[in-house]
Amino acid sequence: MSDLADGFYFDLASPLAYLAAERVLHELPQPAEWQPVLARELPGAESFDAAPGSERERAFRARVERRARELELQPLRWPEPFPFDSSLAMRVASYARSIGRAVPFAQAAFRQAFAGGRSLEDPDSVLIAAAACEMHPTAVLGGARLRSVGQALATSTATAAELGVGDVPAIVLCGRVFAGENLLAEAAAQMRVGRG
Repeated sequence: MSDLADGFYFDLASPLAYLAAERVLHELPQPAEWQPVLARELPGAESFDAAPGSERERAFRARVERRARELELQPLRWPEPFPFDSSLAMRVASYARSIGRAVPFAQAAFRQAFAGGRSLEDPDSVLIAAAACEMHPTAVLGGARLRSVGQALATSTATAAELGVGDVPAIVLCGRVFAGENLLAEAAAQMRVGRG
């Protein structure tokens, strides 16, 4: 994509971003830059902090599980705890992006969390995801501690908010934000028009 702000915005703590991440490579007619962001710092981010076992939490989980079945994904397994703190995982995602490994790392990490039921708050789960895409544990942990990696994640998050991304998942294309359940279909249609 020509504009560095264009791309697929995600946070590894979001099961909705997981559902989109499983489809984005197949449904868009051209590649999108994967942009890690901290969803909790976006202006309209959905909170997953409903009381455990509450009707609101059960309804949310049932909706996500139903959508995963409709998309013919592996049965969704919720990590414990959920929600989890994605700070380390997102720093690693930002590091992975800096070395050209954002997509494989994010896919492996999402699958650890929502297909494997492993919290990405646990460093071991993050390192398993990194190993799945041939990222060495020592390099991953060192990279995640770099000031430049933290700054890149903060910048990506701030850029997303400035562009109007209120929550993840989202796709930004030529300054237009596509969000919600239809984000992929709408963004794909816009890409096709832009290519025509």
